[in-house]
Amino acid sequence: MNRLVLLLALVSFMFCGLSGCGKNNASDSDQSAGSKEATAFQLSAKGQVVARVNNFSIGLDDLNQEIEVYNSMVPAGSPELKISTREKKIDYLSNEMIRRTLLYQAALDRKLYKEQDFINALEKSKLDLLVIELVKQEAQNVDVTSKEIEDYYNVYKDQLKGSEEINIREIVVPSENEAKDIFVELLKGEDFASLARSRSKSKSANVNGNLGFIPKEKLFKEMANIASALPVGQISGVFKGPEGYYIIKLEARRGGEQRTLIQARDDIKRGLIFIKQQQRIEDVITKLARQSKIEVYEKEVK
Repeated sequence: MNRLVLLLALVSFMFCGLSGCGKNNASDSDQSAGSKEATAFQLSAKGQVVARVNNFSIGLDDLNQEIEVYNSMVPAGSPELKISTREKKIDYLSNEMIRRTLLYQAALDRKLYKEQDFINALEKSKLDLLVIELVKQEAQNVDVTSKEIEDYYNVYKDQLKGSEEINIREIVVPSENEAKDIFVELLKGEDFASLARSRSKSKSANVNGNLGFIPKEKLFKEMANIASALPVGQISGVFKGPEGYYIIKLEARRGGEQRTLIQARDDIKRGLIFIKQQQRIEDVITKLARQSKIEVYEKEVK
């Protein structure tokens, strides 16, 4: 998937570079000789022309398509990095696309497109892009039936439960003996939160040892296993962990309920479509391999 995203980004950047981008601050008479010669490399601008650099134009559709690819690669946890306003679009146009197009035109002026390394790279890009297009065409008509979704749910419904979160408190100390002493105090009825604040060496001591509601998957293995077995309101024994010796108390649980077929339908459908798409591509490759002569020279691989 990362390779696919990267290739799609490459397509977008190539097309923008070939069609050009920039501000309307130069007339066609200002073209350099190399840029005139390389007119054959230019693609028509898509949509209303929003910028020009010499004889290279960019359309609004070109800009929006490139921004769409850019936004798709922004990490989910950083939505503020997405280009979502008119001002940000103009900034991207000016500071990314224009600068890249100026460099592109300089490369044309130097006739770098005639160098063998460039020709080889261009052919490799064609290979990758054609493979992507073939995969897209083969996969686009894949679908699943309601019965397939229901059958999958009936077989795997126990694995389709919602994520369970647990609320625990912790006491963490550097030595086992100190942890055992605290454990004895807890057995005598001392308040867990008070001991966590006064004795624990973890950062959570500032909030009485409370870690809040967190998915079990985010706990280290030993803590997750012990917390899963604890009844609500009970404390664990002493056990070793990454920061020392731990005692935990399970305050509450939430989530983890069985999802209904209606709740899980969309997720199941997406998963089954993906599986079918992968199988179709494998079938295509298998068929092509049977019809082709393939030779692998393993001794030459060094």
